Amino acid sequence: MPGASTLTSPEPQPPAGLTARLRQSGHLAADPDPVPLAGGRTNRVWRLRGKLYDLVLKLYVSEGATPLFANDPAREAACLAALSGCGLAPERVAGDAGATHPWVLYRHLPGAHWVSGAGTAARLLARVHAHGPVVGLPAAPDGSAEITRQTLEILSLCHPSGADELRRLQPGGSVSPSGQCRLLHGDPVPGNIVVQGDQAALIDWQCPALGDPAGDLAIFASPAMQQVYRGTPLSNAEIDAFLRAYPERATADRFLALRPWYHWRMAAYCQYQVDCGHRDYAEGLALERAALRCYAPSAR
Repeated sequence: MPGASTLTSPEPQPPAGLTARLRQSGHLAADPDPVPLAGGRTNRVWRLRGKLYDLVLKLYVSEGATPLFANDPAREAACLAALSGCGLAPERVAGDAGATHPWVLYRHLPGAHWVSGAGTAARLLARVHAHGPVVGLPAAPDGSAEITRQTLEILSLCHPSGADELRRLQPGGSVSPSGQCRLLHGDPVPGNIVVQGDQAALIDWQCPALGDPAGDLAIFASPAMQQVYRGTPLSNAEIDAFLRAYPERATADRFLALRPWYHWRMAAYCQYQVDCGHRDYAEGLALERAALRCYAPSAR
């Protein structure tokens, strides 16, 4: 869940009142043995296992959204409902997106977080993008002008020293909007891709949107996001394999055309996180800046 401004500490038990309600409603057969899951960077999550069930309970943290990644329980509820039975997302069991403390309960997806196999990730994203739009989702930034506006908004929240330096790296030229209205996961980082054999699905649907699918390709391929969640950026060979496996050449070409703006936006986001005290984004910032400088030789 990379859309977080904080790394939430695992809590040994979910709220007692919530688990009591889940028992009363029949979703939990008995007192569960909750295991806190520490992989997420936004919300509080527990795995609840019993003889007849294996579930995940997510409790949303109200301050979990950032300027780049939303943390919207209503969006996740809409996507889990729309994607039910598709194999692209967990199966929702229950939830209350409108509660004072929103929550969702879904079936645990067996498997491991993605660490290798770029083709698997590309084909998964292509399946998401081929799904019909989900009603009620916002539009994602489309084209270089909108990405520029979003990046400048993020930089306005950063310390002036780092923000001013990144403003000088703003890409030149322009790429027109695609005009597409495709379903985007919005956060397809390694920690949100669950792989079992040759099958894969996505968790953490709290920041989906509608728009240009090149945006999802950019988040997955981001050096910073790969560094933060996998421990190393994608190699050039992995990026090439990823783009070759993605079945729509026009989308891959748009990603390549917009790549300077995507690196610039992610560098701004990493600067924002570093300024918030999250030093694990410092290496990601350096990686995005280095990638960005490849497109701005005059700024070296």
